[in-house]
Amino acid sequence: MAVSKTGTVLIAGGAIIGSFIAYFLKKQGFAGEITVVESDPTYARSSTALSAASIRTQFGCPVNVHMSLFGAELFRNIKDEFGADADIGFVEKGYLIIGPDGAQAERLAGVAMQNGEGASIVALTSAKARERFSWLNVDDIGIATFGLKNEGWFDAWSLLQLVRKAAIQAGVTYRQGQVDTIDVRGGRASGMRLVTGEYLAADWCINAAGAKAAHVVRDLVPGLPVEPRKRTVFSIKAPLDAADFPMLFDASGAWIRPEGQGFICGIAPPEQNDPDATGDFEPAYDLLEDVVWPALAQRVPALEQLRLERSWAGHYEINTLDHNAVIGPHDEIPNLLFANGFSGHGVMHAPAAGRAIAEQILTGGYQSLDLTPLGYGRIRSGTPLHETVVY
Repeated sequence: MAVSKTGTVLIAGGAIIGSFIAYFLKKQGFAGEITVVESDPTYARSSTALSAASIRTQFGCPVNVHMSLFGAELFRNIKDEFGADADIGFVEKGYLIIGPDGAQAERLAGVAMQNGEGASIVALTSAKARERFSWLNVDDIGIATFGLKNEGWFDAWSLLQLVRKAAIQAGVTYRQGQVDTIDVRGGRASGMRLVTGEYLAADWCINAAGAKAAHVVRDLVPGLPVEPRKRTVFSIKAPLDAADFPMLFDASGAWIRPEGQGFICGIAPPEQNDPDATGDFEPAYDLLEDVVWPALAQRVPALEQLRLERSWAGHYEINTLDHNAVIGPHDEIPNLLFANGFSGHGVMHAPAAGRAIAEQILTGGYQSLDLTPLGYGRIRSGTPLHETVVY
């Protein structure tokens, strides 16, 4: 692969992924011109701004555990990275993931793998879960797993503003525009064409276009299996002490965590009711009444009484092949790089992805963390790397 510390880099997408790529390129010594092309500088509908902004190390793939460990370390030491005034409100209170009876062997194997890769996860019997979390109904719990560190939540908007500001101060240019396509000529990416018809030439093209990622490389064969899926978040009030409440994922798929003076919660809709959500940001209000509320009230009896404050919907950029990100260079077009399809893990894995793309351009390979398993080659061969811990 070509290596460069100069030249022109174009990044399609200026939210958390694109901004971390630009930031780490400059931090690691790229001296050329970097332009981030973002269609909406307000980020009003970006996945970053609308996300539940959490981080976990409880994954089925070791590479995802390591990406989260790097992100958690950066979040915990955010002032060291971005200055004494930097604050993203990182709350390190763990994920509590509930498993039904019969899931014990699989979940224990997962905990062993995660801890072997550097995570700090404990497995709890129903009795131990109730002992630690007195508000929890444990009657039908087979196993619960809980992150002692490196898991929690934060303010994604504040993180985006920090990294974007740092990138700009380092010389990165942000410009408003919507990338229509990345042009490929003679086996190389030559630049990006905007929807206005304007053409921007580049030595390196990086696709960080989020839920629109497949569209901007639609002429590639095989195509990028990334589609937008709508996820609704409900902000609620409930008679429940949030002081030691973790990010709770129930066996039903419903989730809840503290936020401000209340909680936020949600659930992924059934697969048959989860279509391509292009242009659809209307909250799915029926999910709260029909699915989320009953599931959470069964798990946490105090939630039988709750009040909806507001709701919003954002997009997951789902990799329909295997729910894992596609990161790194195209296998036949070395100056076209991907950072797409994070399937709900984008905000937590943005630091690791940004560092990795920067290393590819500056050194021709991965130096800190080998993300080769997430490469485009598996898309061409149709060989999925399934992430099994998906919410």
